[in-house]
Amino acid sequence: MTKRFLTLDNVSYTLPDGRALFSQLNTQFDLQPTGLVGRNGVGKSLLARILAGQLAPTSGHRQASGPVRYLPQQLAPIAGSTVADLAGVQPVLSALERIEQGSAATEDFDALGEQWDIRQRLQTALANAGLPELGPNSPADALSGGEAMRVALAGAMLSAADFLILDEPSNHLDRPSRQALIEQLQQWSRGLIVISHDRDLLNSLSRIVELSPSGLQSYGGNYAFYAACKASERQAAQQQLDHAKLARKREEKTIREQRDRQAHRQARGKQARQEGGQPKILLDARQQRSENSSGKAQRQQAARQAALRENVLAAQQQLDRDADITVHLPVSSATPPRRVLNLENLSLPFGACTTPITLNLSGQQRVGVVGANGSGKSTLLKVIAGQLSPRGGHCHLTGELAYLDQRLTTLDPHQSVLAQIRAANPVAPESELRMQLAQLDLDTQKITVPSGTLSGGEQLKAALACLLYAALAPALLLLDEPSNHLDLPSLAALETMLGAFHGSLMVVSHDETFLNALRLTQRLSFEPPGIHLSAW
Repeated sequence: MTKRFLTLDNVSYTLPDGRALFSQLNTQFDLQPTGLVGRNGVGKSLLARILAGQLAPTSGHRQASGPVRYLPQQLAPIAGSTVADLAGVQPVLSALERIEQGSAATEDFDALGEQWDIRQRLQTALANAGLPELGPNSPADALSGGEAMRVALAGAMLSAADFLILDEPSNHLDRPSRQALIEQLQQWSRGLIVISHDRDLLNSLSRIVELSPSGLQSYGGNYAFYAACKASERQAAQQQLDHAKLARKREEKTIREQRDRQAHRQARGKQARQEGGQPKILLDARQQRSENSSGKAQRQQAARQAALRENVLAAQQQLDRDADITVHLPVSSATPPRRVLNLENLSLPFGACTTPITLNLSGQQRVGVVGANGSGKSTLLKVIAGQLSPRGGHCHLTGELAYLDQRLTTLDPHQSVLAQIRAANPVAPESELRMQLAQLDLDTQKITVPSGTLSGGEQLKAALACLLYAALAPALLLLDEPSNHLDLPSLAALETMLGAFHGSLMVVSHDETFLNALRLTQRLSFEPPGIHLSAW
C-alpha cells in the first residue's frame, strides 16, 4: 500500500507588510484524520493553501505524496457555472461526452482514465448529500451556501486525492447535514485535515493540531482530549507564574532584611568611630571591608532580582499565549421594556415554512431558532430587523435592536474597526473601546487597518463589538449564525456573555452545543410547512 504523507519542513511565511505570520513549522500529516485549530487571524487558512500547494511559503518546503484537494471557507460559484464545475468533475464529464460522441483523442481518454461511471457516481454522491434533485448541469450560482458546500464535498469525495483539506466545512450546514458530513468523512480512507471550530466535528477526528504564534503543537486525541490538555497546560502555566511571583516576593524580603542588617552594621561602625575607642586604622579597614561586602551583595542581589523578573515575565508570556477572550455585556442605563417584540400572524415573504407566526417576546426571553437550510430562519430575522417586508401580518418592536446577519453587512470593509466602533459609540473614551477590542484579541495593528483585510473570525468579532458596545444598548439581540468563523476561545467567551445577557435574545444556529450553552427559554422550530414554538 502506498504511504500517503503531507509534510512541512521549516516552513515560514511573511506577509506583504513584513510581518512574520509563522516561522519554521515542522510537522507531518498521515492517515490520521486531523483537526487544525487556532486563534482567528493566526494563519490557518493561509497554511491550508500552502499545504495544498496553492501558495508557496516564504521559506522552507512542503512535500506531498500525491494530489491534495482543498475546499476553502467561501465557495462563490461564478455566473454560468454548473454543479459539475463546483464538484470539480466537469473536465472528466466533458471528456466522457466527447468519447461517447465518437472522439478518439488521446487527451480525452487520459482525462477520463478509469472513471467511466463518473456520471452515475456523481448522481449517487449528490443523492447521498441530500441533493437528489440536482444534476451535473444544474446552475451552481443558484445554490445556497450550505448546498454549495455539500456539492463541493460530494465532488471532493469522488476525487483521487491523497489528502482532503477542508476549511470550515460545516459553517453553512444545517444540523442533519452536519451529522451527514461527519459520517461522510468517516468513510474517507485517505489523508484528511479539517480546519474547524465545530466541536462535534472535531470530536469525530483522532488528532488535533493547534497553530499558534509559537508554532504547531500536536495533540494525540479528539477535541475533548485537546480541551483537557489545554486546561492542564493553563493550570500549569498559572502555577508556574504563581511560583515565580512568590519566589520574587521572597527574594525581595530577603534583600530588605540584608539591607537592614547592613545598615545596622554601618550605624554601629559610625558610632564606634565617633566614640574613638578603637584605632583609626582598624576602623578604616573595617569600613573598607564593609563597603566591599556591601557592593558585592548589591551586585548579587541585582542579578538575582533580574533573573526572578525574567522568570515572572516568561511565566506570564506563557499564560498570555492562551489568554482568555472577553466579550463584555452591553451596559444599559434604561429599564428594558416589558414587551420587546410582538409578531401577529406574520407571514414570511420567502422560505419553505408558510404557517403564520404569532410570538410575543418580553424582558429576558431567549429563543433559539432551528431548522433546515432554506426553511426561512434568516428571513424571519430580516423581517424583524426591518430589512424585508412580511407577506402578511404585523411586526412591532419596542426598544433598541441589534442585528448580526451572516454576511456581516453592518461592517464596512473599507473602514477600520476603530473608526466604526467610535462611530457606534462616540461618547465612550477611545482608550476604553481599544481595551474592549484588545480583549477580543483585536490589537492595535488589526483595528487600524480596513476591516475587510481581517480574517473571517476577526471580522465577526469586530461586527459584534460595534453592535454590543454601541452607545445605545440593545433590548433585543438578533444573531444569525454568530458562532460561524469564531475561534474556540472566542466562542466560549460569546457563550458566557450571551448566557448573562439581560435583554431578549433570538439566535439562529445549527450548532446545538453552542445553543445549549446560552440558557435559552424557548425553541422556535422551522419544520416545513409549519413553525412550532416550544420550551427549550
